[in-house]
Amino acid sequence: MSSTAAPTEARGALERMKPTALLGYGLGDFGCNLAFALSTSFLLFYYTDVAGLSAAAIGTMFFVVRIWDAFADLIAGRAVDRTMTRFGKFRPFILFGAVPLLFLSVLTFWVPQSMHVTPDQPNSGPALLYAYLTYAVLGLGYSFVNIPYGSLASAMTQSVKERAKLVAARSFGAAIAGVFLTYLITPRIKELQDKSTALQKQLTAKPGDAGIKAQIQQLQVDLQGVFTQTTLLFVLLGSIAFFLTFWFCRENVVRATPRVTIKETWDTLRNNKPLAFLCGASFFYLIGLFAVPAASIYYARYILGDTGLTAPMSLVNAGIGLLVTPFIPAIINKVGKKNLFQYCGLFTVIGGVALFFSPAGAVAFAMVMLAIKGVGASLINTTMFALEADTVEYGEWKSGKRSEGATYSIFSFTRKITQSLGGAAGAWLLGLAGYVGGAATQSESALTAIRASIGLVPAVMAILAMVVFWKYPLNDARFREIRNEVEARKAALDSVVVGEGHVVKK
Repeated sequence: MSSTAAPTEARGALERMKPTALLGYGLGDFGCNLAFALSTSFLLFYYTDVAGLSAAAIGTMFFVVRIWDAFADLIAGRAVDRTMTRFGKFRPFILFGAVPLLFLSVLTFWVPQSMHVTPDQPNSGPALLYAYLTYAVLGLGYSFVNIPYGSLASAMTQSVKERAKLVAARSFGAAIAGVFLTYLITPRIKELQDKSTALQKQLTAKPGDAGIKAQIQQLQVDLQGVFTQTTLLFVLLGSIAFFLTFWFCRENVVRATPRVTIKETWDTLRNNKPLAFLCGASFFYLIGLFAVPAASIYYARYILGDTGLTAPMSLVNAGIGLLVTPFIPAIINKVGKKNLFQYCGLFTVIGGVALFFSPAGAVAFAMVMLAIKGVGASLINTTMFALEADTVEYGEWKSGKRSEGATYSIFSFTRKITQSLGGAAGAWLLGLAGYVGGAATQSESALTAIRASIGLVPAVMAILAMVVFWKYPLNDARFREIRNEVEARKAALDSVVVGEGHVVKK
């Protein structure tokens, strides 16, 4: 029998990744976040301040639709495990699902003007129904692109170091998308909001002035145009990014079984203890993480005093990630993924508590705390994906079947549940606290809710996540042992012959 390392190396699964493969994989999350980050950062604002829907109603919508999104991930994961083509298992979904996904983002941010809730059109039913339907279909489209994309990393390489590079590239691409879209869209929103605030003051002085009311309504139309133009631009940019992911990335890990049955999938997942601990810790941490993006624009306007600060906030929060991400592979190599994930929640706790208690208008202090919080978010979110890829090998080691699609879909299912709870929690807090969409000022209770969404909720959730992850059983050394044992089994199967050299399995 060959050594445990040699068969893997022969398959190219431990070879150093080409720079184009890292670029391609990073572009994949850039493309995903043109749809995902836009919705997490601006969809609540769009629904409350453009379409005129109440924050409480949108909170419930987020909760319901994102629960559906979670189950859509399971559907997509099952579809991936049943698929094998000449392009591989995962890459065809990325190639053919990209354009539909990006056009669905356009429709989600295009509630017809006739449905917008206004004093003259107070019925929110049509707009709310449209929001439910388009956001639900967007979630399904996202699952059929993002599940194959996320699963692809564990099929590209089995090297701890190379996987760390892939997830770092992924995080880098996501951060670039977040900063890019914020700087693209926020200055235009600020300009229109400043004009709206000035007109509202004029209307207070001249109640009932039809000309001022008409100007305010026109600004709402212009604000809708900002989102429509942005999402159409993203169709072009995202399509290019996804195509390059398909072109540059290759599936190098050989699998004994190309397609996996439902029973085999269940056998793979039910004894996967590392996956269970990872999902449990992620559940808590991500509730806090997903509460933040939608709150940023409100925090900038009502706590720091300037909507335009949303872009610098995004730059600090994501930009710190851009600075940290290139060093993550070296950090992982030094301290290990388990230790890195376990303790970096402390950054979130420190930064989050400080943001909650930050004085109004303290821009410099808030930016420093966002940077501290952003370090923790970048490290943990990146390490999370690297840990998920390792659980694929553990499941294969336990069951003999490799099920990237189902493993990633379970992990993504957890992320979608937390996205549902985190996004809904922020909207519900605003609704319960009496937030008034588009108002120049807010009540003290609404301001406290905004502070809690961006600071206190993430801090508490990070503490709970660290407690859950304490017993995670798979460190990097143990992963290498499991990976080598799995590859040795494959090598043994490849060499089994009977009779006069007839191959039984190859």
